[in-house]
Amino acid sequence: MGNSVLLAEIRDEAIVPAEVEALVRAESVGATVCFTGLVRDHDRDLPGETVTSLEYSCHPSAPEFMAQVCGEIAEKFGVRVAAAHRVGTLAVGDVAVAAAVSSAHRGDSFEACRELIDRIKSEVPIWKRQYGAAGSAEWVRGTCTH
Repeated sequence: MGNSVLLAEIRDEAIVPAEVEALVRAESVGATVCFTGLVRDHDRDLPGETVTSLEYSCHPSAPEFMAQVCGEIAEKFGVRVAAAHRVGTLAVGDVAVAAAVSSAHRGDSFEACRELIDRIKSEVPIWKRQYGAAGSAEWVRGTCTH
């Protein structure tokens, strides 16, 4: 099957999870695991307040970090990888991030996809500001150190 990165992208356009998933399909694939991160209407950083939208921004180096993380996951697990993260203003229900991993067996796909999304969130320099119905705006704590 071989490992490969089919998509590693930061974009300001809508993400269609099915398109990300389709990229990792191949005849040698027996398992595909996908993760879709959506904008929700609440957050623990705004207790009791409804979240109305999010604004994602990124460092100019974010695409390189995304490519590096995807490549390392593909190599480590011997899997096919595709991932995209949005920047810009997103409404509740919009797709913020989509990741797909495929492999010959399900265990590798599950493990690789979990590590992929965790590493994207912790290593790719993307920041989130959320807006509340009462007019509040809060930069959400992040774990990315870049």
